[in-house]
Amino acid sequence: MRSNFSLLVRKADHVFKTSSTAIPFLISHASPPVVAQDGWAVNYNSKSVCTLKGSALTMECTYTPPSGHSVQKAFWTKELVTSGSEPPDLLDDPEYRGRVQYLGDDHRDCTLRFKTVTEKDQSKYYFTFITDKPGGNYQGADGVDLSVTDLQVEVPERVIEGDNVSLTCKTSCSLTVRPTFNWYRNGSSLSSSNDSLHLQSVSSDNKDRYHCGLLGQNSPEVTLNVRYGPKSVSVSISPSGEIVEGSSVNLTCSSDANPPVQNYTWFKGASSVGKGETYTMNNISSVDSGEYKCRSSNEHGQKLSEALTLNVLYPPKNISVSVSPSGKIVEGSSVTLTCSSDSVSPVEYHWFKGTSSVGKGETYMMKKISSVNRGEYKCRSSNKHGEKLSEALTLNVLCEYIHVFVEYPSNIM
Repeated sequence: MRSNFSLLVRKADHVFKTSSTAIPFLISHASPPVVAQDGWAVNYNSKSVCTLKGSALTMECTYTPPSGHSVQKAFWTKELVTSGSEPPDLLDDPEYRGRVQYLGDDHRDCTLRFKTVTEKDQSKYYFTFITDKPGGNYQGADGVDLSVTDLQVEVPERVIEGDNVSLTCKTSCSLTVRPTFNWYRNGSSLSSSNDSLHLQSVSSDNKDRYHCGLLGQNSPEVTLNVRYGPKSVSVSISPSGEIVEGSSVNLTCSSDANPPVQNYTWFKGASSVGKGETYTMNNISSVDSGEYKCRSSNEHGQKLSEALTLNVLYPPKNISVSVSPSGKIVEGSSVTLTCSSDSVSPVEYHWFKGTSSVGKGETYMMKKISSVNRGEYKCRSSNKHGEKLSEALTLNVLCEYIHVFVEYPSNIM
């Protein structure tokens, strides 16, 4: 893209020294451009140019020496003449050598071309020419102010899941040429060609990389920092495996959220039992068995986990013995003793009369009971976590009634 830059010269009192003589150096301060005194002129189209770092730039200008003057030297410089010294030629500067080319001529064209613009090129530039006549040394004093920018993608400070989001391709100065932008997602080109890219209803799963491009230059890639409420809330237990009464247990709540979860609340059934990412139960007992849930929350919402069922294992409790039928036990009848206990683990039962083992199983049956079966009976309930003996049940066996019929002789009467 070629642009015209204009600024006029008029006579001034500044001089610079050549190798042998001092001759006046005329500086223009005219704005807007007008024809300078005696026909001297340097014309820039604009006082400022904004271009991309890494791009090529052509700064066109024209100049007019007065009639009868032959231009001996024409060059660009970064130095505004304020003394009698000749300013340095830009092409002699090592920073510019090989990257900058003077495309002008010795009578009208003063075009300067940058093959590749760098950040260090940001400066003000002045065109200067020297003729063969005394006092024929002139500079377009307003110069061209070159600003160098790069591309950046501007992302909204807060992006919440479900929002419509606009990404903007930004420069630090307003580009001189009207640009056509290119947008890319994960390296693939998108259809948008202006400075904004519009995204509909963004998701927390959006991990895409975006960048914009212009005139062969590309911005750094950006990703969206999408904020959202807790997801995938779950509860884990430590230690894993069987939980035995008397041990310690940690329940840990985990979730996916941005920003991270700020509050955790624990529930057993419908009752709140604690707060924090971890809920610890020391010296756990059977009353701690039940369903536990964790509720995670941040500024964008809250979510409840699925229930974790906690089964606390323990030795048998509440051992008792019952007798059937109830009531009086008479010799010759049948009796069943039943042992019951509280246990979540499989239980074995042993029966004792006094200190002697008399049977196994949940029930102990005695048929045609007799007086020898009288005594105290106990049941021992056991599982792999321990055992317990019931209280004694005393069994009293009653004798059958003996019906005696006495027949007296009739003569006794």
